Amino acid sequence: MKHLIGKKMTKKVKFLGDEVVINKLTVAQVMAIQELTQASGEKDNSMEILSFVITNAVEGAEELSSSDIEQFPLEELSRLSSDILEFSGLGNVKK
Repeated sequence: MKHLIGKKMTKKVKFLGDEVVINKLTVAQVMAIQELTQASGEKDNSMEILSFVITNAVEGAEELSSSDIEQFPLEELSRLSSDILEFSGLGNVKK
């Protein structure tokens, strides 16, 4: 099984009328998201979490800065993040 470490599972999803490729999040990435969520305390870091999810799961998004991500429509980013979380086994599962 060790030979499978680092293997990525991908899926194409719609974003802004185009297709992007998303990767399933790893356990380490999910744990980092949980840490970001718990560290929020009284401040709202939802954009930081959204940016983390997108830059870690969307192919080609790793070079996007926070200010780049803020240029996209929020509804589209939320939908993309939901697709990523669902594909990774988190959140609501469509039937």
